[in-house]
Amino acid sequence: MRSIKTHLLDGITCSVINVLFILLQLEQTSKSIGSSAHMITTARVPADKPVRIAFSLDESPDDDAPENSFPLAFPELDQQLQPLPPCHDSKESMQVYKQHCKIAEEYHEVKKEIALLEERKKELIARLEQVEKESMDAAQLAKEYAELTEENRTLKLAQTQCVEQLEKLRIQYQKRQGSS
Repeated sequence: MRSIKTHLLDGITCSVINVLFILLQLEQTSKSIGSSAHMITTARVPADKPVRIAFSLDESPDDDAPENSFPLAFPELDQQLQPLPPCHDSKESMQVYKQHCKIAEEYHEVKKEIALLEERKKELIARLEQVEKESMDAAQLAKEYAELTEENRTLKLAQTQCVEQLEKLRIQYQKRQGSS
């Protein structure tokens, strides 16, 4: 019985560890994608055109950026895991955004699967504990039965010996009565 429990728990633990490893990889990918979105790119600009450079030290969105064009598609994700809105002019940025959204969906599915596996693990552990308890109860009852059976055999043997002894005493008593 112990080996079945160990095997089930090992299998579930391995699944949970694998899922956590995938989540860690997704989080690292998310951070690398997020950090690449903040990289400064350089391009040659003609000297006669004005150049406007804007940056922020915090991660708050730019006031000019259309905030509602890409609402938080994954409100259940942590803020640092949210896909950053893409630069509409950059095909690569749009592609990275779509990839990040796909990864976020996979992350969400994996979290749901982990929750289901954790629930299933709890159910299996509860069922296993119940089976072990019943098994222990059955073993205890079997032990009690064996003890009572042995006690019954001993008592029957003692009864038989007492009946034989009583019969011998009666015969002796009758012999004494007859000789007196």
